[in-house]
Amino acid sequence: MRIRWKLRIAAAQREVWTGSQLRRLLAERAGLEMSAASVSALLTGQPSQVRLSTLAALCTALDCTPNDLFDLDATPVERSAAPARQASPAPPATASGGRSMPPQMR
Repeated sequence: MRIRWKLRIAAAQREVWTGSQLRRLLAERAGLEMSAASVSALLTGQPSQVRLSTLAALCTALDCTPNDLFDLDATPVERSAAPARQASPAPPATASGGRSMPPQMR
């Protein structure tokens, strides 16, 4: 599965070109105060995670839906076959017959 972050494109389609413009929209329309560095990171890179409240604020500020902010490719990723695992040998039998309880005192 692959996710492509499209905030920069969604913002540009709405005539929002800079982080400071987006930051102002987030504050005015959604009531979310974010640092300039945080907004810049969202605009210039693909985040590994986004809080739902931040996603909702971005959608409110840009008047869009989450579908406008990212593409999800749900095609399964093919993995190479893992080498077969060998079964580990059984532990040697003990005098207690394999019991996990200590022997009883007589």
